[in-house]
Amino acid sequence: MSGHSKWSTIKRKKGVADAKRGAIFTRLAREIVIAAREGGSDIDSNFRLRLAVDKARAENMPKDNIERAIKRGAGEDKDGVVFESITYEGYVGHGVAVMVEAVTDNRNRTVSDLRHALTKAGGNMAEPGAVGWQFERIAYFTFPSSAMNFDKAFELGIEAGANDVVEDDGTIEITGPVESFKEIATHLHKANVQPEDAELRYSPKQEMELGAEESVSVLKALENIEDLDDVQNVYSNLKVSDEALAALEAA
Repeated sequence: MSGHSKWSTIKRKKGVADAKRGAIFTRLAREIVIAAREGGSDIDSNFRLRLAVDKARAENMPKDNIERAIKRGAGEDKDGVVFESITYEGYVGHGVAVMVEAVTDNRNRTVSDLRHALTKAGGNMAEPGAVGWQFERIAYFTFPSSAMNFDKAFELGIEAGANDVVEDDGTIEITGPVESFKEIATHLHKANVQPEDAELRYSPKQEMELGAEESVSVLKALENIEDLDDVQNVYSNLKVSDEALAALEAA
């Protein structure tokens, strides 16, 4: 299991999600809006929407909020707000590369906020393509080992076209090529397994290793970027060591 996954797990265990539930609902709603806008409001035929709604339900998002977001995305709720998905590239401190996915109704605000956060972290924005070549797009899923034992998960993953299935610290992680995403998700859905993470994400082709102190500094900077209102996901090429995770958990 990757260090970044363990980092996410630590944040969940520390209750960070609960402390920021309002922000989480906002991000989930935007995800639903984009999915409904691109593929329609029918959950059965719109695969991305089904996953977004499943994720929202897993976070106990109110049913009314979910339905309102679907209507807004499908154009049935004329509130005049138009969201778009944008991916930005840049660097934080110590030369660590980042890919930032945002959903925004105001590009200028998003760029300004992100540029400020990157500069504060000792980094900078980069031109499109300047950082992206260091990453590859992959299908990514995680769920508790209690939902399905490893042998069954491994069999399911391989059958659905995954490249790798690993288990660590009570969590199973399935990764595969982008084109395997729908098949893996469908298999998990049929097995009644609700993933904690189900997404297409950026995975670094080569990770950068730093000392524990520098790593914690970078991880805190990444958390600050994640906290920006318009940011959905942040990916980096930092190799998160067990030593850095221990220092972060103790902080």
